[in-house]
Amino acid sequence: MQGFKTFILMLVMTLLLLFIGGALGGRAGMTIALVLAGVMNFVSYWFSDKIVLSMYSAQELPENHKVYWITKKLAESAGLPMPKVYMINQSQPNAFATGRNPHHAAVAVTRGLVELMDDNELAGVIGHELGHVSHRDILIQSVAATLAGAIAYMANMAKWAAIFGGGRRDEDDNHGGIFGLLAISIFAPLAAMLVQMAISRSREYKADNFGGKVCGHPRYLANALRKLESYSTRIPMDAAPATENMFIVSPLAGSKMANLFSTHPSTADRIRRLEEME
Repeated sequence: MQGFKTFILMLVMTLLLLFIGGALGGRAGMTIALVLAGVMNFVSYWFSDKIVLSMYSAQELPENHKVYWITKKLAESAGLPMPKVYMINQSQPNAFATGRNPHHAAVAVTRGLVELMDDNELAGVIGHELGHVSHRDILIQSVAATLAGAIAYMANMAKWAAIFGGGRRDEDDNHGGIFGLLAISIFAPLAAMLVQMAISRSREYKADNFGGKVCGHPRYLANALRKLESYSTRIPMDAAPATENMFIVSPLAGSKMANLFSTHPSTADRIRRLEEME
């Protein structure tokens, strides 16, 4: 089932890339987009974790760091391989997991998370991320982030092609000209975001359930989510929109548009569900 969902995700994102390529360059553009999609799918599977960690300049933590030991304890309790543990030097409290499977996984936390959470709350957050690892969500999240970024880049190309009068020249193939390119530049990234939303929201509930159990008490994660909700709206984070679905709470929570199309369910609803587990 997991493999089928991954296939559907790759297919939808690939079709979006092909559609934009066709709009930009007709059949030749579609061929180029097909090659790009093939490369992106390959890179997403094997290297998406390294790409995302590099994007945020994440630094691997030593074994004597408390986040490493909390992660090690929780991974052992959950029967999971020990993931690599990274720190992101940003003030907003947040975290994500990445990697193609539990044996090639990484958990990344921000500096703000470590500074603002007590050890129990840290355990709740890390337990949530290990839930994504256990459920093998991390591949889908990483692939979605990488391909959504490529779609956003090509949609931006479509916008500039419309502004400067570029795009498809074949009259028989033209489906809207400049206005079509402008529409693509707006709606293609939105479509990619909607795919991420449909995939991510139910997975957050499952990861919360896992984290609430493995951390020792659901209250630890519930308390952490309250802090995350509060601080994420007040402390900005330099985050790529395409990677929003990977974080435990949206790093773009301060943006009204981001809230409208958030890949995450309501934090209040997540807290309520955790409290019902007590």
